[in-house]
Amino acid sequence: MRALIQRVNHAEVKIDGNSVSKIGPGILALIGIEKKDDHASADKLLERLLAYRIFSDAEGKMNLSLNDTQGGLLLVSQFTLAAATDKGLRPSFSSAMPPAEAKALYDYLVVRAREKHEDVGTGEFAADMQIALENNGPVTFLLEV
Repeated sequence: MRALIQRVNHAEVKIDGNSVSKIGPGILALIGIEKKDDHASADKLLERLLAYRIFSDAEGKMNLSLNDTQGGLLLVSQFTLAAATDKGLRPSFSSAMPPAEAKALYDYLVVRAREKHEDVGTGEFAADMQIALENNGPVTFLLEV
């Protein structure tokens, strides 16, 4: 399971021009799900998302996490993150989990996130989404579990 995370001042997901979710300061996490992933992978990723220290403390050092700041967490499924890009000129999606299974695992991740964190927003699985964000830093990391 992969998450491309960005520290944001704010982020919003729109579908067909309608806002479906938005957060203030926090993390936008684009989630890629692979065939090998399971509930344990989702739990481990969520633990890292909530505890990953990418927010500045009083001295300006990245020492605070979402658990510390209580910022927003915006989870957006991102099929293309499961692509293999190491060969050729076209991405391969052979390692991506089939859509029905991936949706179930993404839904599991969202439920667990809402159990553990107060401010959680989502995109819509397999929808054509437009995401607007203001990256703070910019700070962007790729987490893999």
